[in-house]
Amino acid sequence: MEGCGLMLRIGMLTSGGDCQALNAAMRGVVKGLASDNREVQIYGFKDGYKGLIYNNFSMLTSKDFSGILTVGGTILGTSRQPFKTMKEPDKNGLNKVEAMKRNYYKLNLDCLVILGGNGTHKTANLLKEEGLNIITLPKTIDNDLWGTDMTFGFQSAVDIATNTIDCIHTTATSHSRVFIIEVMGHKVGWVTLHAGIAGGADIILIPEIPYDLNVISEAIKKRTRAGKHFTIIAVAEGAISKEDAQLSKKEYKQKLAKRKYASIAYELAEQIQEKTDQEVRITIPGHTQRGGSPCAYDRVLSTRLGAAAAQLILNKEFGYMVGVKAGETIKVPLEEVAGKLKVVDPNARIIKEAKLTGISFGDK
Repeated sequence: MEGCGLMLRIGMLTSGGDCQALNAAMRGVVKGLASDNREVQIYGFKDGYKGLIYNNFSMLTSKDFSGILTVGGTILGTSRQPFKTMKEPDKNGLNKVEAMKRNYYKLNLDCLVILGGNGTHKTANLLKEEGLNIITLPKTIDNDLWGTDMTFGFQSAVDIATNTIDCIHTTATSHSRVFIIEVMGHKVGWVTLHAGIAGGADIILIPEIPYDLNVISEAIKKRTRAGKHFTIIAVAEGAISKEDAQLSKKEYKQKLAKRKYASIAYELAEQIQEKTDQEVRITIPGHTQRGGSPCAYDRVLSTRLGAAAAQLILNKEFGYMVGVKAGETIKVPLEEVAGKLKVVDPNARIIKEAKLTGISFGDK
């Protein structure tokens, strides 16, 4: 679709889980577009793709993006619209993909800017394949988006999880206990890995390195023998044992459905207590990791990504996610991003270096 003369009509939405710096990224886009001295109309779709499907939007001006650099969450609201159901009609029989296309063209948009994570990018790529002008920005605390070294929201989440571990340290030194901190991250271990190292965790358990309960128990006993009467374990919500890692995807899902406890931390706590006879306490920071003001790093990153997205729009270069590699902003074709997961490499140097400092990953 060709641009519409001097007037730029930009749609914008945030999809999936919220996180810090969504507002900062949108602000970066709007400020970047304003640098061209063209009149810009911003159509802010409410609650993610749902707003685009049902044409629920607000007209926004530059004033709406003033003063939001430090504000967490998203001024547009968000929702999860699973990609696997995107091609299915809604409860009233509405074709969601056709509805999004129809509303895009009805508003005569030059481009749709989409901020989101993995599922969001699958739908964004679908819309690109349907002929819409799409630019995306990499949002997720999980840092698991393919094609970018860093996603905004990640460092803020790491800071919060690290602070939780720091706080546990002070009570840990007062009690001879094992403390388990369960960290978010979906199916990958990026947040747990970085927060665990930064917080001085003794054991870090991530999905990419299946753990052996005997190895964990021995690491705890070794600390006790060395006169260290507490152990701090940072565990990713998706951490998995070596036994469970041998199961098929279907078998593992069936086992999870029958799990006695709601999350891995409680299951581990029971098993560790039985094996070591030490008291175990659990802390789950949960959605605090998504909340609050973005850290300075994320403010800088999201502002840069937003400005780079604006430049692509002004250049009429569409169908890309704006990412960052080796400290420089880059454009990545959406088809290369959609459906791919960026996981922690078990043989990465950061893992080897963490092990050199004495951190156990529960594998050997």
